[in-house]
Amino acid sequence: MDITFEEKIVQITGAGSGFGRTAALEFSKAGAKLVLSDVNMTGLDETMSLLGLGDDHVLAMRCDVSNEQDVEQMVKAGIDHFGSLDIAINNAGIAHNMARVAEASLSEFDLNMAVNVRGVFLCMQNELRQMMKQGHGVILNVSSVAGLIGAPFAAPYSASKHAVIGLTKSAALEYARKNIRINAICPAFCHTAIIDPIISGENGKKREQDMANVIPMGRLGTAEEIVDGMMWLCSDQNSFTTGQAMAFDGGLTTA
Repeated sequence: MDITFEEKIVQITGAGSGFGRTAALEFSKAGAKLVLSDVNMTGLDETMSLLGLGDDHVLAMRCDVSNEQDVEQMVKAGIDHFGSLDIAINNAGIAHNMARVAEASLSEFDLNMAVNVRGVFLCMQNELRQMMKQGHGVILNVSSVAGLIGAPFAAPYSASKHAVIGLTKSAALEYARKNIRINAICPAFCHTAIIDPIISGENGKKREQDMANVIPMGRLGTAEEIVDGMMWLCSDQNSFTTGQAMAFDGGLTTA
């Protein structure tokens, strides 16, 4: 299947690392013009350096997705620059320190809800307004297998990712007849900026093996494998799928 995004405008949040950076690189190779954002400008600058593209192909800016004005300005800037918004990948997200529910930090709970849930909600609101005007669009929200099943010692994160799926399914039903498809992708443990610090340093190899052991395929995924899924979900070839939470998880949620 030859997937192309020639002349498509693709907006990606959290593009300074992990899935967001890999998505920026791969969508660009497939011909897309990019609107990239992150709260971490150092990481975003590194992504821009790897892309090596000019203003005619990429626009980058700082955006805190939990901030309503930041999100409004991001979407508006992309539309002003390129004229439309064909695909939006709401990827920005955070995790937190591992803890049982009774010991979990309220501030970390609130922060996960602000970034992972409020952020997706604000992005979708602004993206949908533009997509309704132009009569088409695709939205992909990045959830997690922790949004499909329980995640011991990560309840706030899991709750936020369950909420992302709820937003995805509800919006998909509302806009199914408006030529706007909305799905979520749910990765398992992968080598990304969130996971790599956990599996580095002392006992890192054991932690990685422990994670791999719960995945039926016996290994962690790669950012490239998840982005391959993103590209298909966002492509014109995937024309009859909406409201789905698609697991890319090495079989973890099968049982």
